[in-house]
Amino acid sequence: MRVARALRPLDPRMEFAVQDLHIEFGPRVLFDSLSFVVERGERIAFAGQNGAGKSTLMKCIAGVMEPDHGKVLLPKHTKVGYLPQEGIHISGRALLDEVLGSVGNIMELQQEVDELSAELQALPTDSAEYRDLLEEIGRLELILHDRDAATLRPRTESILRGLGFAESDFPRDCGEFSGGWQMRIALAKLLLQEPEVLLLDEPTNHLDIQSQRWMEQSLRSYRGAICIISHDVALLDNLVQRTIAFHHGRAEEYAGNFSFYLRESKARKEALLRQAKAQQREIAKTQEFIDRFRAKATKATQVQSRIKQLEKVELIEVEEDDAVMSFHFPPPPPGANTVVKLERVCKAYGPIRLLQDYDITIGKGDRIAIVGVNGSGKSTFTRLISGTEAPDSGQFCLGHHTEIAFFSQTHADVLDNSQTVLECVEAAAGRETRPLVRNLLGCFLFRGDDVFKKIGVLSGGERSRVALVCMLLRPANFLIMDEPTNHLDFQSQDVLQRALAEYPGSYCIVSHNRQFLDPIVNKVLEFRVGHAPRLFYGNVSQYLETVEAEEKRLKAAAAASAQGSAAAPAAAAADGNRRDARRARAQAREALNKLVKPLERELAAVEEEIAAKDARKESISAELENPANMADNQKLMELTQEYQALERETESLFTRWEELSVEIERKKAEIEGAS
Repeated sequence: MRVARALRPLDPRMEFAVQDLHIEFGPRVLFDSLSFVVERGERIAFAGQNGAGKSTLMKCIAGVMEPDHGKVLLPKHTKVGYLPQEGIHISGRALLDEVLGSVGNIMELQQEVDELSAELQALPTDSAEYRDLLEEIGRLELILHDRDAATLRPRTESILRGLGFAESDFPRDCGEFSGGWQMRIALAKLLLQEPEVLLLDEPTNHLDIQSQRWMEQSLRSYRGAICIISHDVALLDNLVQRTIAFHHGRAEEYAGNFSFYLRESKARKEALLRQAKAQQREIAKTQEFIDRFRAKATKATQVQSRIKQLEKVELIEVEEDDAVMSFHFPPPPPGANTVVKLERVCKAYGPIRLLQDYDITIGKGDRIAIVGVNGSGKSTFTRLISGTEAPDSGQFCLGHHTEIAFFSQTHADVLDNSQTVLECVEAAAGRETRPLVRNLLGCFLFRGDDVFKKIGVLSGGERSRVALVCMLLRPANFLIMDEPTNHLDFQSQDVLQRALAEYPGSYCIVSHNRQFLDPIVNKVLEFRVGHAPRLFYGNVSQYLETVEAEEKRLKAAAAASAQGSAAAPAAAAADGNRRDARRARAQAREALNKLVKPLERELAAVEEEIAAKDARKESISAELENPANMADNQKLMELTQEYQALERETESLFTRWEELSVEIERKKAEIEGAS
């Protein structure tokens, strides 16, 4: 079953439309008669497994490639900005000049405004065309205002700093920056240009957590439409309002964020299965009647009627889900309580000092997320604790019987180009793990004949996945992984996440993927440029909440300090008075209860209502399976309608549950900051 919607009439709210798009590669059809409209200001996620065609569709919308049939409709003045996954290299110009120069000629914009203003004079003031043209002129004048020389440079510098560039980077040639930073340069140019349509293909792959947070805030306030491909569920949930999912050549739309899509797609599949089962039962009954009375002349008319009825039936097809594979780490060897220890370690590269007299002990059962801005020392730290790089001074102590398996992005570069994927991985596997090879390759997107590809023809992402598979097959009790999820789709991430959740050893993971890390880590090690690493207990979301509360306290302290010396004695006296401090804490707790308790009571009530509705849905599902009910069309309709109503009500309850959860956390953070 394919999606082929009639295109809505072009209107001033439309940013672009895809009409009857057909794309195929050899015998494989990616899209057939794909149509949809994107309106002004919409945020849309393209979802689906790797290879489903998401990036190809984005290239067609951007004009980078042509579809086999169909077209992309763009209004006359709509500009499209496209950030690809890879392949960007900019050089020959200073960073700041390159980004500043990307906004185009301001005089061209002014000329466009003048031309539209001339057209406006010839239109009736009460016409729709007049209002649309007036709105377009206002939009262009707003862009001109934003690009005024007085504000352009500060905005550019703010964007670059938000994406992690230091002020000392501004005069550097763009060619000096690595691939990940090249993508940041391209993203900075797009955010400064503010095209009406922003197409982002995996924009967080090369961003640290701080830059991700900044980008997410920028995109939430972005004035144009955004279409995004990402494996960052938290980003998609916070940003998008609509999801288009691609699967086996089909596209389906979901009016919600990514988590809504996951829930709703499952519900749709279950409903379709029920309908298919009901249809098969009806077909079986009709066929039984035909077979039973075919030879009776008195029933000939009825038999022929039912035969024609069967011929007209459109079978409900339910596609098989892709096989859900699983992986389990080889049993790790037993090890000591101390896994790795660094004592008074120093590490520097020229004038850049990353660690100074740093001590840390990683113990048995530690599951550590390593976060921080790029260039702060995360990858260096992984090399130090793996023993592949020596400190400048201090000691690296490996625990008794500690066996390390280390995945680094550079490991992909040392693979043997002459080997096939299968040969490479089998060579890395031991006797006990060799039977796992084909299953594990399937988990990480190498299926069928893909395993016979030569390493030399693989893309950078594919090579990285091969290196990851080689690392996972090695028995170890301490895993070190540097950005393992960068080139994995959701299914592969889920496989790895579940394997790590049940893994009995210890691990350190450099990643900025909150959704992946939160369920599997118990500590966060934060790296900051110019500061010693800090260890936080809890997962990444809890770490971010702690940091945000800390930032609020620092801002509040700075604001109080800025009020002048008159407030300083009072503040000092308050700080020194323990009784006042206890009273303030008690007041904070009282305020917390007053603000949060009603919300928590409502949250509990919502959870109870969700549970009740889920129980009723299960009951209805059981009733739908009852043959007596299936034979009663009226009863079947009533049950189906009630189930659909419960689905809608449950979705509303989940929305309210999310709102309440966010509000409770926000209130708690406010009280914590105040206290």
